[in-house]
Amino acid sequence: MPTQQYIPPLNFGIVEENLYRSGQPNELNFPFLEKLGLKTIIFLAPEEPNQRFLNFVDDQEYKLFHLGINANANAWDPISEEVVLEALELILTPSNYPVLVTCNLGRHRTGTVIGCLRKLQRWNLTSIFEEYRRYAGPKVRVLNEQFIELFDTDLVRVPEVAGIKNM
Repeated sequence: MPTQQYIPPLNFGIVEENLYRSGQPNELNFPFLEKLGLKTIIFLAPEEPNQRFLNFVDDQEYKLFHLGINANANAWDPISEEVVLEALELILTPSNYPVLVTCNLGRHRTGTVIGCLRKLQRWNLTSIFEEYRRYAGPKVRVLNEQFIELFDTDLVRVPEVAGIKNM
């Protein structure tokens, strides 16, 4: 009898306890995601997730928030401040946990949101950019780093009982 293999999605990482990041999962990753006991998935890509992923989300009864839908957007457009603020509001809502933040490859849009979260957690910029670059690899986008650096954390409403540490 073959044993079940648990394969994490591309660029998977643990951000905090019960907060994860990755590229868009595929069928090979579904058993792994089931083990995480997810409640919420925040999908940041402007295009629609693939149908198999949507079917999986529906079967598992996860809450899916597809942010950044824009008919005129393409994968190269930077993430908007509005989308980052929406994503952070979802991340800072404890009832959404466990949460997966994802986009196509888990690099730029996901990295920007997580970078802004780190800024909210008062990480220094060197550490934020090191984490961003670890996932972006050779495809670092200076505009995303600039966005994180200039992001105004005062725009974020932090609930009194947020699920994230160090705020």
